Amino acid sequence: MIVLIEGKLLKATPLSAIVSAGGLGYSVNIPVTTAEKLPQIGENVSLHTHAVYREDSQALYGFWHESDRDFFALVIEKVSGVGPKVAISLMSKLSLESLIDTIRREDSVLLAKTPGIGKKTAERIIIELKDKMIAFQFAAKIENGTGSEAISSPTQHTSTSEDAVLALQALGYKPADAQKAIDKVVHKLGPNLSTEAMIKATFG
Repeated sequence: MIVLIEGKLLKATPLSAIVSAGGLGYSVNIPVTTAEKLPQIGENVSLHTHAVYREDSQALYGFWHESDRDFFALVIEKVSGVGPKVAISLMSKLSLESLIDTIRREDSVLLAKTPGIGKKTAERIIIELKDKMIAFQFAAKIENGTGSEAISSPTQHTSTSEDAVLALQALGYKPADAQKAIDKVVHKLGPNLSTEAMIKATFG
């Protein structure tokens, strides 16, 4: 099992990163909350990873913190009906600390706002994970207090709004709904936001 990848960041979008390591280029699926922390293209990066193997595919998922990776693994392994795509969408909407707090407060309404997660799935997440959140809360606080947070910097894109629309589609939005959501954010907050900021603003 690949649990960590370290190397040069070759390319990044709000939901993916390509990392060069050992002469190979690895495509890594990431949540928006990890994309926000990535360094500039060409710099070294370290991601905690979880590999998902299926009969017809294999995919690598990466996270800035080890606790984020472990939470992702817990969700897809313990919650029926929630696969990697929905888990990434969930972790793109909220930081780990916010997710922990939301689950502990049993706020199914907030969880259900995530694309791909309806009311029943949100309630199932709370039932399956609530008792496990204390340990994750402790781990997340330790990692966030180590001073290892990277400086957030916009990745290099030709059009942040176009990338934001594509990212929302990857998270489950219909093309027209994705475009409408980003247009609304741009109108309200201006066009100078990073792609990651635009995506997070749509969840507000």
